[in-house]
Amino acid sequence: MPYVEKSIIIQGDPDEVYLLAKDMEKFPDFMPDVQSVTVTRREDSMTLTDWVTEIDGTEILWTEEDRFDDVRRRIQYRLLEGDLDKFEGEWRFDPVDEGTRVVLTVDFDFGIPELVNLIGDILTLKVGENSEMMLKSMKDRVEGKAGTP
Repeated sequence: MPYVEKSIIIQGDPDEVYLLAKDMEKFPDFMPDVQSVTVTRREDSMTLTDWVTEIDGTEILWTEEDRFDDVRRRIQYRLLEGDLDKFEGEWRFDPVDEGTRVVLTVDFDFGIPELVNLIGDILTLKVGENSEMMLKSMKDRVEGKAGTP
């Protein structure tokens, strides 16, 4: 199954960057590919969220469970239902000299072996590009560049 891991350095406090990532409902405000994120259930360290994203003009919908570890600044997510067979991973927010190193991992499966055989590399590339967009958008938001090219 395809796996993508991307990271970025953000000049900002790790706790503040982590809190921005926890506020997923605001992602559409500064992430172009994210059309909507709706929290359908919220508990102390867990949310259920409905996502609508667009990749190259194709709308992808899913519901995921998000688990928050505030002490370690980690967010683990996993697909409950949606357009993919498997979609799970983790956000990590680690302090570095420059601010915060954010790592986003995605482990996914479209559930159609023939599709993976034909265009698996392209799908992995697109998931990687989407992950990089999310990280860059977060960086721009924290560093005060949101809305600039």
